[in-house]
Amino acid sequence: VQLVESGGGLVQAGGSLRLSCAASGTIFSINAMGWYRQAPGKQRELVAAITSGGSTNYADTVKGRFTISRDNAKNTVYLQMNSLKPEDTAVYYCNADWVKTAKWGQGYDYWGQGTQVTVSS
Repeated sequence: VQLVESGGGLVQAGGSLRLSCAASGTIFSINAMGWYRQAPGKQRELVAAITSGGSTNYADTVKGRFTISRDNAKNTVYLQMNSLKPEDTAVYYCNADWVKTAKWGQGYDYWGQGTQVTVSS
């Protein structure tokens, strides 16, 4: 199973970006998918997550500005980021939680390689 992210880049404060993350390989089901970020010198933190049923969870710092969505048929998760701030600058990582390759058996977590988001002031 591989997670491939796209959509990062450089944007001015107040601008928008849309991140995408597609999971590929032999996949039977994915529990939750989410986005984390890590700024230089800081720990990786949850930005937003969404379950297979559509329930969402956001970090307080992005509520009202970011929207996470998911296409279960495509095993793809999106993050629409609006009103970006310089403090949103970080490497953004996609996560797929409890990925099962068959109906029976254990699930595993997977991470994408990360995509850089830079917001200039």
